[in-house]
Amino acid sequence: MRALVVTAPGPRGTAAVTELPDPRPEPDEVVVRVTSCGLCGTDMHVLGGELPVVGYPLVPGHELTGEIVAVGSAVRDRAVGERVAVDPNMPCGACHYCRIGRGNLCEDYTAIGVTRAGGFAELVAVPARCCYVLPAHLSEAAAGLVEPLSCAVHGLNRLPRRPGEHYLIYGAGTMGLMMTALVRTAGAASVSVVDPNEERLAFARSFGVDAAVTGADALDRAPGFEVVIDASGVIAAIEDGLGRVRRGGTFLQFGVADPARGASFSPYRVYSQEIDIIGSMAVHNSFQPAVDLLAAGLDLDPLVSDVYGLDDFDEAVARFRAGTGRKIHIAPQKG
Repeated sequence: MRALVVTAPGPRGTAAVTELPDPRPEPDEVVVRVTSCGLCGTDMHVLGGELPVVGYPLVPGHELTGEIVAVGSAVRDRAVGERVAVDPNMPCGACHYCRIGRGNLCEDYTAIGVTRAGGFAELVAVPARCCYVLPAHLSEAAAGLVEPLSCAVHGLNRLPRRPGEHYLIYGAGTMGLMMTALVRTAGAASVSVVDPNEERLAFARSFGVDAAVTGADALDRAPGFEVVIDASGVIAAIEDGLGRVRRGGTFLQFGVADPARGASFSPYRVYSQEIDIIGSMAVHNSFQPAVDLLAAGLDLDPLVSDVYGLDDFDEAVARFRAGTGRKIHIAPQKG
């Protein structure tokens, strides 16, 4: 099979399409013929060598979907021919956090596309328990969005979700716009987004936000916002957003920031105004709800702007880093 292999990390990473042996499933695994795998910020961290859990060489890609083409000898609840989305997270089930029902905080973290071979390949072996069957009517674009949507669902679950509140979201990329769509379902009175990229702002306006601006000063909301969400991971945006939270409001750190960076804020203001600062880490009991939301008609297909084959991976990465377009999918079967 053909696969994109990152052989060494660095500022741009060293990656090449390589011929590898077809995977064979362990007794509890299935082999998935990958039809789509999303490119995201985590993949940039893999390329850059910024995640200490990653070992090289590695086939990255964790937002994968496809068709089961082989099943292990012990698999009983999955079958060849099923179309599935794959939850890449594999908590150990034995550490303190797994035992208290917080598997997304597992102390023995493993994940498809991060600590083991992922979906930027024609075939990948994954645990059968990680596979979620997709309805036949779901588009390929929607299927490829299940994993990131599941992250957004978990983020929404971390919020108070009080109807009638005003939301401010930093970042008009895929994740910011997914959060926009979800908080609408939770009864938001308004949703405003901030992003320096005018192209993204133009699309955000077409996606139904109430305001899309390059800086929050342009928003006429002096008391602040009941909920502020950072979906950018940019320190300057985080610091600005913390200052926009209304008394008694909530700040959600949803974007992935550089682990080596810190952000400045006023602890006194957090104390005196009872501001809640919370985080949202990956997926937690939110994969099936993501599938069900898409199956029920949540239309996120417009978020997918580009589909590249493996041979065009460098171009896809360049486009991602330039912030052009929206969600980028890699289709390993594409010629």
